[in-house]
Amino acid sequence: MNNKLYTTYLILIIAPFFFGCGPVTGKNKNNASTSPISLHLGNEKYYMIDTKESVVAWKGSNVHGKHTGYVYISKGELMIENSQLMGGTVEIDMSTIEGEDHRSDNNLINHLKDPDFFNVKKFPFSTIEITGVEPIDDEHKKVTGNLTIKGITHPVSLPARIEVSGKVVKANGKLTIDRTTWDVRYNSGKFYDNLADRTISDSIEFNIKIVAKK
Repeated sequence: MNNKLYTTYLILIIAPFFFGCGPVTGKNKNNASTSPISLHLGNEKYYMIDTKESVVAWKGSNVHGKHTGYVYISKGELMIENSQLMGGTVEIDMSTIEGEDHRSDNNLINHLKDPDFFNVKKFPFSTIEITGVEPIDDEHKKVTGNLTIKGITHPVSLPARIEVSGKVVKANGKLTIDRTTWDVRYNSGKFYDNLADRTISDSIEFNIKIVAKK
């Protein structure tokens, strides 16, 4: 399949971001419309992301164990041609970060929103822009794109499982990033000595479930 480039606007964590793993569950608290206005109205190639049915689950860890939770997509679209993913953009509202119990007001979640981590007040959105798609096997694609977190953009790639059925596209996958690449350095062993049991893993895993519709 020939790669095509598609460029628009953000992202994550992510994530982020159609990928070869099982479905992700989580209750989306986003009250925005499930069909955000497209920049390509009337273009049959574009499917709008349903923000009520889509979610990104995150996982981080330290020496004491793992922390998991959710963050929600605010808008986005996928470009489909001949039943194949060709491009797209996804925007994630970082203010919607919450824990596995769907709480967003505990010390951990508040700290994740602080400048130590994602500095959500200054950088309220993260984005991923799909720049290429290649086949891996009959079920999976290699998706490449540009992930922007805290205003910093780096390329990423990940396996994705994508199903196109009529007017609906379903995409699931897993993206693992090194958070320090996006200047999230808090208690990273790469940058701070003698952290002992306060060390936090540099890896963040994003399990992404996306549903897009015409």
